This record gives sequence, structure tokens and C-alpha cells, in this order.
Amino acid sequence: MSHLFDDDDEDDDSSRYERFITTIQQRAAVSWPKAERAAEATLATLSERISSGTARDLARSLPRDAARWLEPRGDARRFDAVEFVRRVAEREATDPATAEWHAQAVFVALAQLLRGDEIAGLIAELPNDYAPLLADAAADRRDATAPEPLPLDVIVERVGGRAGLDRPGARRALEAVLEALAERVAGGEVDDLAAVLPDELRQPLARGRERTRGKAQRMSLDEFIARVAEREGVTDEAALEHAQAVFTTLREVIPDKEWSDLLAELPRGCAEILR
Repeated sequence: MSHLFDDDDEDDDSSRYERFITTIQQRAAVSWPKAERAAEATLATLSERISSGTARDLARSLPRDAARWLEPRGDARRFDAVEFVRRVAEREATDPATAEWHAQAVFVALAQLLRGDEIAGLIAELPNDYAPLLADAAADRRDATAPEPLPLDVIVERVGGRAGLDRPGARRALEAVLEALAERVAGGEVDDLAAVLPDELRQPLARGRERTRGKAQRMSLDEFIARVAEREGVTDEAALEHAQAVFTTLREVIPDKEWSDLLAELPRGCAEILR
């Protein structure tokens, strides 16, 4: 498959690939190399299971570094979900339970990258026994009518204006709060938050999620602010002001449902002070 890109297309393709792999990192709580290996193993196995036409259609919508793993491999082979996972495990050189977890993460990443109708078509082509592998992807299909995330520069500028910080300081505060937040809430909520923020903010969320393996850590407001302060290298008083600025800005960025879900996972006192 050949591709012609100008500079803007090249940047967009690279950004979409980074978003794809980062989503797998966050969902599976693995390193970047392991996320890429999981993507390659899952997509290569998928290309054996689906028709050549479906594989080509999906590949056209993927960034080119991911599309190459979905190269059509002839007629669809009729194997069940257990065999699918076995083949992914063999390609990854891991056990079936781990391979299943990784494959689920890859399908979610696909669902967040592709149009809803494309994922719906893929789900329709696979038999019912694939449902456990595809359940999260079906639930996380990207809404084509949803607004694109605000650019990072706009978010940083708003945080800086509220907290009285220059751009580097506002970026540090933003990332410190997001990393602590990803430790405080469940992995699913971290994924939802990452989906509505710029790609550049996925890394601090991924760091927090990897540290807890997606399990929410119970911490008081004081503990939360102390973690922010340590990462920023500022006092607790300054960290509280910065966190308030970040949360006020996030309220403007995050859709109502995701915002409500996020607040529901925070202790009442914490939510009331930070929002």
C-alpha cells in the first residue's frame, strides 16, 4: 500500500499513531514497546480472521505504521475467539490471559481511532464468541459528532492565567495534577479523560495509570495536593492554587458526562474545593 503525504499529513499520521499506541499503553498498563507488540500481534491475527476487503477498508483509516500490520492475508479463516487469543499470545510470546487483556486494549484503541460505523462493521463480521474481546470497544466507539479536544496551548494558557504561571509552569502544573488524578481514579475513568484531552496530555495520565495498574488509590485532599506539590517542586499552598486552576479549566474542556463521572470518583470535600 502506497501513501503520499505532505508535511501536515505526516504530522497528523504520526499523531494518530502515537494516540493509538498510547491508548493501548493506558488500557493494558504496559510500556510503549509492549503496546506496539500487542498492536502488531492483534492486528496481524485480525487480518487472518476477517475478509480481505474489510482488512483493506480498516487499513485505509489507520495511521500507516499500524496499517501495515493489517495487510490482507487472503480469504477469512474461520477460527473462534479462543484460537484468536492463542495466535495473539504466540505472536507476543506471552500467555493467553495476558494476550486476551492486550487484545481487548487494542480493540478499544481501534474504536477510539476509527469511525463508529467502521467498528460496527468489524463487530458484525465476527461471531458472538468474540463479544468479550470486543465489549469495551463497542462501548467506547468514538462519537463522530463529538467536538475535537481543545489545543494544548489553549488549555495551558487558561491554566496559566488562572494560576499566575508562565507557560512552562502552567504545563508542569497541568501534568502534575493529571498524573495524580490518574492515580486517584479508576483506569476506565482515566481512559475517558484521555479521550477528550489533547494527545500531548496522555503521557502524564499514562504514568499515573501505570503506577496503580488502573486501580484507584484512596487518598485525601492533602495527600493529593502533596503529590502535585512534589511533582511541581512547589509548596502545598501553591500546589492547591494550581490544582484549582487546572480543575476549573478541565471543567471547560471535559463534556458534562465525563465531568460528572470524574467528580463522582473524588471524595466530596476534594470535589468541592477543586472544582
